Amino acid sequence: MTTSAPLPPALVEGLDVRSATPVHGGDIARAYRLDTPDGPLFLKTRPDPMPGLFEREAAGLRALRATGTVNVPEVIREDPQGLVLEWIDVGHRTAASEPDLGVRLAALHRVHGPAFGGLEGNRHGYLGSQPVDLTPTDRWAEFYVERRVRPLARRAVELGRVDPGVLRLVDRAAARADELCGPVEPPTLLHGDLWGGNRLVDRQGRNWLIDPAVYWGHREVDLAMMQLFGGFGDAVYEAYEEAHPLGPGWRDRVPWYQLVPLLVHAILFGGGYGRAAYDALVTCCR
Repeated sequence: MTTSAPLPPALVEGLDVRSATPVHGGDIARAYRLDTPDGPLFLKTRPDPMPGLFEREAAGLRALRATGTVNVPEVIREDPQGLVLEWIDVGHRTAASEPDLGVRLAALHRVHGPAFGGLEGNRHGYLGSQPVDLTPTDRWAEFYVERRVRPLARRAVELGRVDPGVLRLVDRAAARADELCGPVEPPTLLHGDLWGGNRLVDRQGRNWLIDPAVYWGHREVDLAMMQLFGGFGDAVYEAYEEAHPLGPGWRDRVPWYQLVPLLVHAILFGGGYGRAAYDALVTCCR
């Protein structure tokens, strides 16, 4: 192998790994390309994972894959210390890849569940490395404010990453949560962390989604996250709207639904993310 770091035996045993080459894999886990006689595989691992971190990701990948709407890597091996996944040879976006993603995402968002929250009633999950409460509820506004916005805002204040005044703004927003959350929609299967880095296009121009934080939520969460850091062409949104029109005023709600990832980034990285989260709340409370 080309890496000196030991790989979890449960993940590589019997795969006849000829080499393990470190590759880019995000901020949370170490990632490797495993070369085997049957072709390359992708391994991600962490020596001190949070409880259930990789099990939750594997469950999300399987749930997305089971819908038949979007391409996600197959889970080959699963262990508390990591995952082995199907390898994707990355290529470039094509003229067809953007509208294709919009149509596929719209189809995914037509998959509905029994309540807002975790898969199969799961009560615990992660956004990045941040634990979040997935306890199911029938009201989306309650879930979004009480399971996401309020606890993450408190955590960011405790760490000194955001101005304490954000908590007063959260209280003001909570009083208007039904309005801020937009039209009532059924619980929708979400990727949950759909920024540009979690979308790949392979050498055939096919779209793949990776690193999900899957739960039942409001579909505008995915659309807002897609716009936070860019990486998606206008044709994605146009094709989505044609296939599954969004509620009136959805673009006005983008800052509200970007608030959660901004708070997570403030907690993890500090910098200007705290101010961005504060400004998003100010915008929502006007």
